[in-house]
Amino acid sequence: MLSIVIVGTGNVARHLFNAFAESREVKVVQVVGRNKNCLERFSKMCAISNDFAQIATADVYIIAVKDDAIAKVSQSLTSKKGIVVHTSGAVEMDSLESSNRGVFYPLQTFTMGKTLDFKSIPICIEAKQDTAITVLRMLGEAISDKVHEITSAQRKKLHLAAVFANNFTNHLYRISESICLEEGLSFELLQPLILETAQKVQSITPKDAQTGPARRGDKKSIQNHLNLLKDKKQTELYTLFSEAIKKVYEEEL
Repeated sequence: MLSIVIVGTGNVARHLFNAFAESREVKVVQVVGRNKNCLERFSKMCAISNDFAQIATADVYIIAVKDDAIAKVSQSLTSKKGIVVHTSGAVEMDSLESSNRGVFYPLQTFTMGKTLDFKSIPICIEAKQDTAITVLRMLGEAISDKVHEITSAQRKKLHLAAVFANNFTNHLYRISESICLEEGLSFELLQPLILETAQKVQSITPKDAQTGPARRGDKKSIQNHLNLLKDKKQTELYTLFSEAIKKVYEEEL
């Protein structure tokens, strides 16, 4: 059985803790964090500490904190013999102080209170040493059916792609909701459309799935939409996306 310490008490830390708590191959021996109130949520299932000088011995130390804090937190683990990893898609592996270091990156969006099936979540691993890769693969396979060894360059591009696919898309949902609310309409009216769009790209490419006025070259519809928009940023986004879509399909129009 692999023993792990989770450093952090935020969304990623909590979701990982819950996933590992259900595994027979992994034991969370301690959760470490600065926020005492957040730490209490873990106290019934394992040891907790807000003293970074009293971190327990473990096979793997998972740093699940915000990106800007990773390097500083890793300084508390330089004397540990176990593998020290972070969970970020964007931070260099070499930002970790430990010589036995790696990355354990779960590619998913984590929200407080939203339960996830970890078996379907890709876990992207990377390590300095071959022996560490073996351990991290075992750790990943304890909670997921999709463990992938990737390079730092691949991980950074993957994280960039994820920002487009998730973060930017969600912001567009927020704009869509605000447009609906302006007319007293429920955002629920759009939810079947959103779901169908997500389901389509499970079986066909995003390029083949594209629809809408810009894809069809409907200039009049595009102008009508622009006339309806009052927010400058929304107008800029609509124009930018429409031009980008038209450029992809201009040979077919």
